[in-house]
Amino acid sequence: MSVDYESVAKKLKVISDPKRLKIIDILSCDELCACQLLEKFDISQPTLSHDMRKLEEAGLVTSRREGKNTYYSLNKASLDEIEESLGLIFHIQDDCICKE
Repeated sequence: MSVDYESVAKKLKVISDPKRLKIIDILSCDELCACQLLEKFDISQPTLSHDMRKLEEAGLVTSRREGKNTYYSLNKASLDEIEESLGLIFHIQDDCICKE
């Protein structure tokens, strides 16, 4: 498997923000409503919306509407992809770039 450095770097840039990393940690337990996420931070609703939009654009979270509420959950496949890519980068492989 080859690493898409551009894609991994964009996702890492989004989660390099401590607040967004905490959001991912919180969502690792279960899907939550935006109002429930907001209770865990001392930030405004527009600030949370901005962070959630960044996480969604990076493909790290998904959202669904239910009435007036928006529920967020992790895109586990995307996070698994980051983890796998970092494993390939951090460890020597048979087809490692360092052997080219």
